Amino acid sequence: MHRCLRALAIAALYILGAALVCAQDWNTLESLPAVDLSGLSPAQKATALKLLRTRGCPCGCGMKVAECRVKDPSCYFSKGLAAVIVTSLRAGKDEKEALTDAEASRFAHPPEHKLLEDPIEIPTAGAPETGPNDAPITLVEFSDFQCPYCSLATPQLQLVLKDYPTQVRLFFKQFPLDMHSEAALAAAAAVAAQKQGKFWQMHDALFASHNDLRRPTILALASAIGLDMKTFEADIDSPEVRKAVMHDQEDGSNVGVMATPTLFIDGQHYNGAIKLETLKPILDAELKHPAGPIKKTAKTAAAPAPASR
Repeated sequence: MHRCLRALAIAALYILGAALVCAQDWNTLESLPAVDLSGLSPAQKATALKLLRTRGCPCGCGMKVAECRVKDPSCYFSKGLAAVIVTSLRAGKDEKEALTDAEASRFAHPPEHKLLEDPIEIPTAGAPETGPNDAPITLVEFSDFQCPYCSLATPQLQLVLKDYPTQVRLFFKQFPLDMHSEAALAAAAAVAAQKQGKFWQMHDALFASHNDLRRPTILALASAIGLDMKTFEADIDSPEVRKAVMHDQEDGSNVGVMATPTLFIDGQHYNGAIKLETLKPILDAELKHPAGPIKKTAKTAAAPAPASR
């Protein structure tokens, strides 16, 4: 698979939190991560926990909702479903009604993914870009420098740009995953390099070193590509740079990004493999149908000055 799927996140969390999970059985816990049980009576709380311990998580992990909240706190579906159940009970509804509300919610059944989903607007203001400004096709990639699947996708996207030199424009958006301990620092390093006009040089260096993105390594990479080190070291830890990374993450969450790499083609979430041979027919079809206004990526947010290759 081309993505860092939730299965990998769960596996990592199993390892990192094994002791905690063993000590705290999700079947007996009286509180769950990111589940607000405040305002419930003891009887309502007992009902909520019963439902969360028996209803399967719709994300496809094979766990119950309560188990998924403990073992995969980042799960969008178990968090949302739990919130619906608790809100219903807090409003005075009974167990059956709360479960009905949960089943009717958008969290109960993940949407079936088409190869290309309906187009939506993706903010790209200030995002690093490569390719001509007037290219008829716009790609937006949400990526994580520590993600092994992102490192495999990168050369494929470079082949796309080589094969479509005048037809494709690529924007890069930061989406460091919590499961990757060095990803947030690497994202900050890329933004700091962008401030000096060397985003793509740092982008290539970080992916080349994706197995080792510790601070000393990143500093060495920054020096090797000729960055002003005093400025770089100040920027990498600055609130401005952290805010820029968080802004990209928020943009990704708002458009449904849950894994990396995630690619949008003219605003359409692409659910296939990021390989030249699989992208080529999609891009050729897009060229026959020029992007309408809804397919254009939005440029509304303030961010660092864009970097072009």
